[in-house]
Amino acid sequence: MAITTRRADPADAPALHDLAARTFGLATPPGTLQSDIEAFISQHLSPDSFERYLADPARILLVAEDEDGKAVGYAMLIGGAITDPELAATVAGAGDGVSIELSKFYVSADSHGTGVASTLMTDTLAAAAGTGAAICWLGVNQRNVRAAKFYAKHGFEIVGTKRFLVGEVWHDDHVRARRL
Repeated sequence: MAITTRRADPADAPALHDLAARTFGLATPPGTLQSDIEAFISQHLSPDSFERYLADPARILLVAEDEDGKAVGYAMLIGGAITDPELAATVAGAGDGVSIELSKFYVSADSHGTGVASTLMTDTLAAAAGTGAAICWLGVNQRNVRAAKFYAKHGFEIVGTKRFLVGEVWHDDHVRARRL
């Protein structure tokens, strides 16, 4: 499968929402209520949300497309200071320098195992490094074994934990970080 990645632009908001709506539930732990998944998508992954994300200069969104130009994956980096003091200390403990968050990284289920994720990660890490950040960090559900293996393969090590709210339920995430 021929894959290209590029920086997303405002016209991509509907496609990014569609992709997010199809992929977010894949990363939630077993037993997460569908109503909680749908509420999260409505609140954080709507077309309007993506329009705001794309207009935010602190964010970089990349989209991976197949040979037909169909969006099959996306990533979102967020620069700036970490506002939670405990999380900031956890990430700072991963190394010296400015950090950037890999906030979202999703690939459509039909593209799993095709190399899309690795291509997108390579380009995402290059974009992160291009900001001048020294560390890239992320949160991933502790029960998401597939993602944990993928992130470890790409050099992300567990440096701590944090909580993540989906609907009315708090989930436990590992904080993973790697030097750029």
